[in-house]
Amino acid sequence: MSVFDLFKKQVQASDEKKRIVFPESDDLRVLTAVANLKQDSIIEPILIGEKKQIDQVAQEHHLDLAGIKVYDQNNYPELDQMVAAFIKARRKDTSAAEAKAKLAKGNYFGTMLVKMGLADGMVSGAAHSTANTVLPALQLIHAAEGMHRVSGAFVMEKGDQRYIFADCAINIEPDEETLAEIGYQSAQTAKMAEIDPKVAFLSFSTKGSAEGAMVDKVHDAAAMFQKNHPEIPADGELQFDAAFVPAVGEKKAPGSKVAGHANVFVFPELQSGNIAYKMVQRLGGFTAVGPILQGLAAPVNDLSRGCSEQDIYDLAIVTAAQAIAKDKK
Repeated sequence: MSVFDLFKKQVQASDEKKRIVFPESDDLRVLTAVANLKQDSIIEPILIGEKKQIDQVAQEHHLDLAGIKVYDQNNYPELDQMVAAFIKARRKDTSAAEAKAKLAKGNYFGTMLVKMGLADGMVSGAAHSTANTVLPALQLIHAAEGMHRVSGAFVMEKGDQRYIFADCAINIEPDEETLAEIGYQSAQTAKMAEIDPKVAFLSFSTKGSAEGAMVDKVHDAAAMFQKNHPEIPADGELQFDAAFVPAVGEKKAPGSKVAGHANVFVFPELQSGNIAYKMVQRLGGFTAVGPILQGLAAPVNDLSRGCSEQDIYDLAIVTAAQAIAKDKK
């Protein structure tokens, strides 16, 4: 079973349909994906935009969007309440005029629907940059309880092989505390993907085979993780071969519960993580599912601007699965 089939099964088994908001209703790919989601009756999609215009596009392209809730951010009858909630959530001096200007943008409006409990998650990015999708979530939804940061993970899948790579999307130069938190967030994503997490903090050194500040950072991050989450097997610093290949792990890190058997890989900085997932995807033939944003109080996920209708459909399922996992905590 693929990870998408797994997430879809989780969503279908839920007692209630999760409400996922799509701010980019002027994109035909989004409307097509939303129509397919409605037809499959998996989630409750919500669109943001002018209903008349959405209905016109749906009619022209023979899409059934009947019954789907549409919020028009420019004609929202409870805007004053949303403005007040926006100012409170922003946690800094913001005028009503500034809040209204932000809420005229679909991503901010959609994020506030999630913040106010009118939606369970959001999917955007088909026509917006990652920054324009993620920034409203960071400003308004904030990190989940006990978390201080947000990170981006990929589920790497090929046949029956399934691994988590992080952070590959958000934190450019994470310190040891950030790396430890990325490890914890990634372990939770692993559990959602039915992976029993074994977390490797990666480096160009294994157990002191090299020295320097970069090595110390990864070593300290692993120690911090092990202290805070002793129930989750973790180790570091480990080179990738020591983390992944049993014979190498036994030789380079004898006695480690993770070396040679890791399935959650925490990269020392964004550059190596981003390069690694793309190499494994392109050279290794793995499917890269993500980036899945981790650590937010409610799920918001970012699409590639080159995404297909199926990509949007799939990420909506992932987002709904995250919302279900959050409810179970």
